[in-house]
Amino acid sequence: MSYKIKFGTDGWRGVIAEDYTFDNVRRCAQGYASYMLDKGKSGEWVVVGHDKRFGSEHFAAAVAEVLAGNGLKVYLTDSATPTPVIAFAVVNKKACGAINITASHNPPSDNGFKVRNETGGAIDPQGLKQIEAGIPDSVEEIKRKVYKDAEKAGEIVKFDAHTPYVEHINRLIDLQPIKDAGLTVMVDCMWGNGAGYFPRLLEGGKTRIIEIHNQRNPSFPEMKRPEPIQPNIDVGLKATVDSHADVLLITDGDADRCGIGDENGEFINQLRVYALMAYYLLEIRGERGAIVKTLSTTGMLNKLGELYGVPVHETGVGFKFVAPKMIETDALIGGEESGGYAFRGNVPERDGILAGLYMLDFMVRTGKKPTELLKMLFEKVGGEYFYDRIDSAFSGDRAAREQTILDAKPETIGGLKVTQLITIDGFQFKLEDGGWLLIRFSGTEPILRVYCETRHGDKVQAILQDGLKVAGLK
Repeated sequence: MSYKIKFGTDGWRGVIAEDYTFDNVRRCAQGYASYMLDKGKSGEWVVVGHDKRFGSEHFAAAVAEVLAGNGLKVYLTDSATPTPVIAFAVVNKKACGAINITASHNPPSDNGFKVRNETGGAIDPQGLKQIEAGIPDSVEEIKRKVYKDAEKAGEIVKFDAHTPYVEHINRLIDLQPIKDAGLTVMVDCMWGNGAGYFPRLLEGGKTRIIEIHNQRNPSFPEMKRPEPIQPNIDVGLKATVDSHADVLLITDGDADRCGIGDENGEFINQLRVYALMAYYLLEIRGERGAIVKTLSTTGMLNKLGELYGVPVHETGVGFKFVAPKMIETDALIGGEESGGYAFRGNVPERDGILAGLYMLDFMVRTGKKPTELLKMLFEKVGGEYFYDRIDSAFSGDRAAREQTILDAKPETIGGLKVTQLITIDGFQFKLEDGGWLLIRFSGTEPILRVYCETRHGDKVQAILQDGLKVAGLK
């Protein structure tokens, strides 16, 4: 019996050499190829890219062989490439989709298989089910064309995805004022694909860019995983203080997520960063348009929507929900709790590089440091919002645990009255202060996540601990 491949929030991830093998990657590629052929895309181009994890370039080449064997043509990136750059390449090259070999923020033991459609954005849940259903049980059912033969026939073409993306970014944002500002910007590349982008985009002025963790090292030293949250970013936060930098920009392993540290070496959590991004677009750039948010992100967005008269749409967790809603509503911004933000005028995909540049532009246009920008935001939305999350490995039957959560029916959580239970994605308990507790299963790992946001900083841990009790984890 062959290994059953299940697609999660963003494709498939597995442990290298255990379940993430060449045979299984080829099976996934066959499922994707069959999906594209069913959509009438025979003879069209697919972008294939990869990150800096162990063996990623070789897995990408294996994918290219399978696509070529199925009558599709492949633009293969000539080096490790950020997810947003691959997404832009889909549109720039008029390709019908993309496959990206990356496990994003997962531990070094893992690799992954991300899929994208013709917009460069995530494929919707129905499309993911179709791809998964098309994955053959046997490697004998895989069609392949030898790489050299496909390359010789012009069916696999290596290309530079980086230069067109840099040109595109320069059309979205005037970088000259940032270059001239004389900022000191610390950049933690987390050993990933974002290395080199901020220096390349901002060279030639008074602003100084200092990169750390900018080499290839698939073991990700000095962090548990390339996820832009603590404790993984503690080295970068310390380096920010040591270098007297004005801000820390952090890109995760495939550079689709952005983390921010302030001038004091303190982390600004992802929910606050999302609110800052929306505030910047609405207030500083004067733009208007819908905001798309997952239910696990901040209520400050709802407040900003009210203040600026723009609609706010709430979705399940993952860009497979956010991207389609952004396209449907021509949204100004879309994002999620993990630190992924997408912007109108760009592709409907998270872009940690553009998010970092927008943060710098926000600082330059206002003349304010990150702590001062946060103060501006809190004054606008009527006070501080506090957030935290706990990730807990779980064992046993998922359905039984879901029933445990449903049966709990708590009247209060963290001392706050529960006003509503929403089950769009996981279990979200709305609280009387406008905050919330969310319990949901990870779409990519055997982990139960417990998150909360509240207006009461002194109640965060009590809310989380009550959440663990509701989930039967303590």
